[in-house]
Amino acid sequence: MRKEKLFKSRFRGTLLSRYLLIILFALLFIPVIFPASLVGYQLVQGLVFGNVFTKPQVEDERYQTLNLEKMWHKEAKALKGKTPEQIDAKISELNADYPKVDMFWVDADSRVRKPENSRLDLPSTWSTADAISYMKHYRESTEQFSVIAFIGDDEKLNEGFMVLQASRSALTPSSNDFSARESMIFFGIILLMFVLFIAVSWMFFVNMRRRLLRLQSAMTVQNDSGLPEPIVVKKTDEIGQLEDAFNGMVHQLSSSLKREREEEELRKRLIANLSHDLRTPLTVVRSHVFSLQKEQLSDKGRELLKLTETKLGDLSGLIDNLLSYNLLTSGKYTLHPESKDVLRIVRESAAAWYPLWEKEGFEVDIDLPEEPLFWSVDAQWFRRILDNLFQNVVRHAHSGQYIGIHAGAGAEGQTAIVISDKGKGMQASSGDKGAGIGLAIVGFLTREMGLIMDISSTSGGTSILIYPASDSEPGLKLKDRV
Repeated sequence: MRKEKLFKSRFRGTLLSRYLLIILFALLFIPVIFPASLVGYQLVQGLVFGNVFTKPQVEDERYQTLNLEKMWHKEAKALKGKTPEQIDAKISELNADYPKVDMFWVDADSRVRKPENSRLDLPSTWSTADAISYMKHYRESTEQFSVIAFIGDDEKLNEGFMVLQASRSALTPSSNDFSARESMIFFGIILLMFVLFIAVSWMFFVNMRRRLLRLQSAMTVQNDSGLPEPIVVKKTDEIGQLEDAFNGMVHQLSSSLKREREEEELRKRLIANLSHDLRTPLTVVRSHVFSLQKEQLSDKGRELLKLTETKLGDLSGLIDNLLSYNLLTSGKYTLHPESKDVLRIVRESAAAWYPLWEKEGFEVDIDLPEEPLFWSVDAQWFRRILDNLFQNVVRHAHSGQYIGIHAGAGAEGQTAIVISDKGKGMQASSGDKGAGIGLAIVGFLTREMGLIMDISSTSGGTSILIYPASDSEPGLKLKDRV
């Protein structure tokens, strides 16, 4: 019972219930419209227009056209078998009772007989041509009313016929007689009700469309956080339920975004704390390794000590990368791009790395043009990009024993800096695979400085192109190019 009441209460305010009400109104519209129009006509005529559109009414109902016609046929039937004198007397009596109408009769010998005070100008005899002319003139007239009845109300008796005629303006119209103006009022009321029905239907669908457009607009407009704003739910129908569900979705997205930001801040604090906390024991370990190098060790011991020192250097670089990435993504380190000759910066960085490449047995192939190449970059962080790329070659492409640094062409024809190796490619395991933070830093820095990094890697080596983004692809991200 409770569920049934809940369903009924919800159903009353739904769009379905309103639409069914409109359909029900449409089904009942035709059989109800005409009686309602009649009532409306009577109200309009009586209350609004009064007697403006009505003709002067004769209080005597005998002068109604329908009553006159019935009376005339009744009297004609009662005169069956009467003598001409009796008929004359009856016609005179009726003429006295109905002074607003004119009466006469034609006997079996086609003689016209009328009361003494008759106002009609008629011939003494009534020929067939006269009868046809009379029928044509009076029966089709809109201003004259006439009734013709045979004596005895039967043509076969051949006792003649009697005629009643009067001006319609002097008579009382019957209840089913409408003038042209009255008919216009009646059909005007019908048209008004049709227009009212169309207006109600149109307002129903326009209101529904307006609410849907408001919901669509709310879905496309975003605030500073990139999420749409909740909307005010005014009704509890289907669209209102959709709006409520939309608000629930916005609330969940907002909560999820807030939780994600909190987790991101926690992760950044954790990385920063770990980076700082690891530096102290790492410095102590490296000092002990340095002290051990002064001791007398076997060849095997020196080899292990050298390997330990190398791994400690890698660990120190990893900690530096973690700290740098955390500071960059937190916005604590800002970039200051300036117009710099990037080829000069590349040469200086390559010169600093050359002793290590020579020690590791790398073939170094540097071919850069002498003309300067100016890009808008932050010199310090651009060197960090080069250092990370050079370090990746040493760590992950050592088997190729090759590094190439030269100028090439970017996707849009710009001059690009190309760093290549002959290792096994990024898909292969180098035995010294890291977490990819160095490359992530490169991607972040290139994107922030408006540069694009294209990476092409096969089993025969890897080639990395760096060049400025053109106007046609200003928002291109690293993940779109790799």
